[in-house]
Amino acid sequence: MQGTMRTLRRRPGGRGTGLRHLGLLCLVVGSVLVAPGPAAAIRLKDIASFKGVRPNQLVGNGLVVGLNGTGDGTNVDFNTQELANFLSQLGVQASRDKLKVKNIAAVVVTATLPPFARVGSRIDVLVSSIGDAKSLQGGTLLLTPLKGVDGQVYALAQGPVTVGGFTAGGQAGGGVTKNHPTAGRIANGATVEREIPLDLAGKDEFILTLHEADFTTSQRAVQAINQHLKGSYAHSRDGGTIVIKLPPGYRDRAVQLLAALENLEITPDAPARVVIDEKNGTVVMGAMVRLSTVAIAHGNLVVQVKESARVSQPLPFSPGQTVVTPESQVSVREGENRLMVLPEGVSIGQVVQALNALGVTPRDLIAILQAIKAAGALQAELEII
Repeated sequence: MQGTMRTLRRRPGGRGTGLRHLGLLCLVVGSVLVAPGPAAAIRLKDIASFKGVRPNQLVGNGLVVGLNGTGDGTNVDFNTQELANFLSQLGVQASRDKLKVKNIAAVVVTATLPPFARVGSRIDVLVSSIGDAKSLQGGTLLLTPLKGVDGQVYALAQGPVTVGGFTAGGQAGGGVTKNHPTAGRIANGATVEREIPLDLAGKDEFILTLHEADFTTSQRAVQAINQHLKGSYAHSRDGGTIVIKLPPGYRDRAVQLLAALENLEITPDAPARVVIDEKNGTVVMGAMVRLSTVAIAHGNLVVQVKESARVSQPLPFSPGQTVVTPESQVSVREGENRLMVLPEGVSIGQVVQALNALGVTPRDLIAILQAIKAAGALQAELEII
């Protein structure tokens, strides 16, 4: 009889651990991601934006018609109300009780209004079912007003919906579904009807907002701007806001000024941080992570249980019976890891090499980092997500 094998692993103290890997641990996606070396210069436009120059979100609810029996079911009643309201606007009075909705679907339409969008500009829209429709394939979105957070209509959407998936099934209940057939897109499906006022002319100063507030990055940006403008035209209001006064030479050329400033390159700074995702064993270390001198002993206990079945048969023509008896073999092996001293690391590469010297798995690395942080030897912020 062929036996079965079960392996139980236990870390001292009751926590689970994996077998000790020999050799270095390759830190890749799913284990540890590192980026040794000095930080590269980044364009200012990639880490900051000018106040007021931003996209705005639009939303609306509408109807998709022309579906081949894949629309909302009878349990969805708000789509019949929308259909009756739409028909009444066209001068058709229809009873809600007699409307069939299997060829229509109630949807939510969303779009992003980019900065400097003008009346008549075309933008893309996303269409998503909010009922129990099976597919939006082949449907057409009826005229839908898109509103902003202020309740004003900024665009009108209409057109055929493009779905990147499909669904097919039979009456017996089986079927095949690819991707998400209940969400689609209409390229250039909305026309801008209202503009968001943003006039750069006549401004005496501009506000630059960092995506990640940091005093060091803010000061580096101020120095780069003042060096480019050859004067003290920029100053930091706080760690995330930079005020730029309009130089006299750019009175009528604000666009040229902003274009020149957003292409300036600086080296952003960030606090030392280690991010741990314990659900899938991911560890990400920042470039500024440092490790003080610390001694680590990381051991493991492996309990291996091998089960097999032994068959006992009686002699020929004897009154006995065939009996199957289980047989178990238990072996215990404890790791021989010794106390190891990790020297103080002056770079992220040396920190990784020191941790690799222990030959641990990513799961064990998470426990080690938490223990090092508790001992005060990890000079970085430990964030668990």
